[in-house]
Amino acid sequence: MKLTTAKFKQDFLAEIKTLYATELSDTSALDQLLALGHLVRRYDGPNWTKTSARYCQQDQKQVYYFSIEFLPGRLLKSNLLNLQLLTTVRQGLTELGLDFDKISATEPDPGLGNGGLGRLAACYLDSMASLGIAGHGNGIRYRYGLFKQVFMDGYQVELPDDWLRNGNVWEIRRENKACLVHFGGQVWLKPTAEGQLTPVYTNTEDVLAVPYDTGIVGYHNDVTNTLRLWSAELPPNADQIGTSQAQRDRVDEITKVLYPDDSNSAGQALRLRQEYFFTSAGVQSILRHYQRCHHGLKDLGQKIALHINDTHPTLVIPELMRLLMDDHHDTWEQAWALTTQIVSYTNHTVLQEALETWPIDLFKDLLPRIYQIVVEIDRRYRLTKTPLFGSELVNRTAPLGDGQVRMAYLAVIGSHSVNGVAPLHTQLLKNDVLRDLYQVYPARFNNKTNGIAMRRWLQLANEPLSTLIDQHIGTKWRQQPQLLQRLIAERENPKFLAQLAAVKQQNKQALAQYIQQNLGITIRTDAIFDVQIKRLHAYKRQLLHVLEILREYVALKANPHLKTPPRVHIFGAKAAPSYHYAKAIIKLINAVAELVNHDPAIGDRLKVVFIPNYGVSLGELIIPAADVSEQISTASKEASGTSNMKLMANGALSLATYDGANIDIIQAAGTANEYPFGLTAQAVYDYYARGDYRANDYYQSNAELKQVLDMLVDGSIPGISTEGREIYESLLRYNDEFFVLADYESYVQQQQQLSRDFRDPVKWQQKSLANIAAAGSFSADLSVMRYADDIWHLRHPGIQL
Repeated sequence: MKLTTAKFKQDFLAEIKTLYATELSDTSALDQLLALGHLVRRYDGPNWTKTSARYCQQDQKQVYYFSIEFLPGRLLKSNLLNLQLLTTVRQGLTELGLDFDKISATEPDPGLGNGGLGRLAACYLDSMASLGIAGHGNGIRYRYGLFKQVFMDGYQVELPDDWLRNGNVWEIRRENKACLVHFGGQVWLKPTAEGQLTPVYTNTEDVLAVPYDTGIVGYHNDVTNTLRLWSAELPPNADQIGTSQAQRDRVDEITKVLYPDDSNSAGQALRLRQEYFFTSAGVQSILRHYQRCHHGLKDLGQKIALHINDTHPTLVIPELMRLLMDDHHDTWEQAWALTTQIVSYTNHTVLQEALETWPIDLFKDLLPRIYQIVVEIDRRYRLTKTPLFGSELVNRTAPLGDGQVRMAYLAVIGSHSVNGVAPLHTQLLKNDVLRDLYQVYPARFNNKTNGIAMRRWLQLANEPLSTLIDQHIGTKWRQQPQLLQRLIAERENPKFLAQLAAVKQQNKQALAQYIQQNLGITIRTDAIFDVQIKRLHAYKRQLLHVLEILREYVALKANPHLKTPPRVHIFGAKAAPSYHYAKAIIKLINAVAELVNHDPAIGDRLKVVFIPNYGVSLGELIIPAADVSEQISTASKEASGTSNMKLMANGALSLATYDGANIDIIQAAGTANEYPFGLTAQAVYDYYARGDYRANDYYQSNAELKQVLDMLVDGSIPGISTEGREIYESLLRYNDEFFVLADYESYVQQQQQLSRDFRDPVKWQQKSLANIAAAGSFSADLSVMRYADDIWHLRHPGIQL
C-alpha cells in the first residue's frame, strides 16, 4: 500500500492517544508495539475483508491446512514487509525519536509450535497468501505453548512460556463463530421413520471452541488469508448446569500447552482431546462457512481441500464423515466419496514411534461416535481389500489392529494423496514405513520437497545480504526466488566476494554481541561459526557434534601451536520434557562448554555456546551468522529438514549426511560446495537386515575415538558422572542405535577439510555463493505451487520464471 512517512507519523500518534490517552513520551516500547500493531491491522483490514469477500463471490476453491503446530515468529516486520511499509515505518519512527528494532524486539514469539513442523506450516501459509492462493490455517491457540527453556547447572529446566501475558495484537476473537465439541458420554443410533439411523448423544462433556483469527498478509498483492486458532472454553450453559473446578480445569488444559507429556494414560487422553478438539471445530467451521456461499454439498469436493500436516489432524477424516452423515444426511457412500476427494495427507516421519496410535479403549471412551465411524471404515476396508491383497497384508494395514487405532494408516486410507517431503523420504515411505499401504494405493503416493519462506529467512533475517543481492541482480528475485541463480555470474568477482564476506562478518558481530550480553561468553568473529540448531533428538545426533568438540579440545591441549582456524560451536535445541536421554545430552553439551570455555590453555581458539530457548527470532539472529550448517542426522531418519535450507540461503556450507533434503541441497549447490559424509540410507538398512553392526569395533579400532569416548566416564568432564555413563553405555553396551560411531571418522575428516578450506577466503566465499545461488529452488513458494497443482487442484497466478 502507498503511505507517506508524514501520514504514518500522524496515524501512529493518533493511535497512541486513542489507546493510552497520553503523549508518546509517556509510553513504553511495549505500548508502542501494541499501538503499531493495531495501526498495521487497520491498514490491512480492507485487504482482509476484500480477500474473504472475493473468495466467496468468485467461488474460489479454498484449502484449509490443519496442523497441531504453527510457528509464525514475530509478525510486525513480516507484515510491514509484505504491505510495503517497512521502510516508511522505520523512517517515521526514527523521525519520532524511536528505535524500531527495540520496539520490534518487545513482540513475543508466538508459543504455537516447537520446530520444523510448525515452521513449515507457517512458511506455507505465508506462501499461499503471497501466491494469491485461497489457503488458510487451522490449529490450536496454546496459552503457554511448549515451554521456556532455561539452564540450571547445565540441566534443561522447563518454565511456562507466558507469551500471551500482554495479549496478542494480531488476533481477533470471533465468539460468534464458536463451535461445540463433544467428548465422552454414550452414543447410540436411533432408526428414523425414513429408515435411516441418527445418533443420539447422552452424558457428553461439551467444550466450546472459540476461534481467534490472525491475518496472513501476502507479499505486495493486497491478499490477506486467515490463520484460525481455537481456544477451549466452557459452553454457554455452564453456569446453569453447574460445573466443578475439576471440570473447568479439564477444559482449560485442552489448549494450555503444546505436546503435553503423554507417557501416561492421562497425558495420552489429553493429547487425543487436543487433536479432536481442533479438528472437530475446524471442520464444523469450514462446512458452516461453505454453506454461506452454497446450497447443498454436492460441489463440496470441487470447492474445498483439507490438508493434514502429519498424523495429528487425522481425525479430520472421521469427523468430516460424522458431519456429512449425521448433520447433512449423506449416505456412507456419498460421505466417503467426498471425504477421500477432499482430504490429503503429508507424512513427516520415518520413525515408527511418531506414527501415532491410540489404545482402542481410550479412543472409544473419549470419542464414542468417532470410534463407531472408524470401526466402519475398518470393516469396509477389510471387506474390499482382503480379496485383492490377502488377509495378512490387510491386517497389517487396517485402521484398527493390535488393540490400537492407527492414525497414519487411517490418514492414508481416508485421503486421496499421501506425500513425503524429500525424494529419499518418499522412497522410504514406499519401501519401508508405509510399504504395504503403497501396494494398496500406489497412485496416492507422491513427493513434495519442503521449502522455506525466503521473505522471512533472507529478506527479513538477513537484510544486509538481501541488499547486496539487489545491487547485483536487481530485486525481482524477491518474488521469483529462482533468479538467485544469476548470482553465479559473480563467482570470479573479487569485489562481490569481499562484500559477501563483509556481510557475513557484520552478522557474526551481531550474534557475538548477543552472546556476550546474554550469556557472558566472548567469541571471536574471525572464527568458524559451526551451527547446529534443531530439536534435540538422538537421531539428529548432536552427540556426534559434541564428540568432535572434544576431539578438537584434546588436539589443542596436546599441541597448543596447532595451526587451525579458531572455532565457535553454537547449539540451539529443546528436548521434550520426558525425553531423559536427550536431556542428558543437553547436560553434556553444557558441561563440555564449561570445560572448554574456561580453560586458559585454550583461550579464545575454541568456544562452545548453547543458546537457551531456541525459537524463530533466535534463528533469525543465528542463521545469517553461520559459516557451517550441521545437518548430521542418521541417514534415513530425517524426513527432510528445513534448517538446512535456511542456513543454505544465508550462505552457510552444509556438513551433512546423505539424509532427507540434504541430498537435494548437495546436488543443487554441487558436492564441491558442501561437506557430505557418512553412511547412506541403504547402508543403514543393510545393517538392519544383516544385524551385524558392532559399535565396539569402532571404539577399539580408533584410538582417537576411544580417548574421546572415555572422557565421558573418566572424570575428564566435571559434573556428568551420571549422564556421561548413560551416554557411554548407549553407544557401547546398547550398540549405538543411530550409528554415531560408524560415521565418526568420515565426519572428522570433513571437519578437518572445512577447516583447511576456511583458511582460503576466496574459495570459502565461492562455496558460500554457490549455496545462496542454489537456494531459490527450496523456496516455499515453489513447494506450495506444487501442492496447489498436483494435490489441491487450485488455480493460482504462480511465479513467473
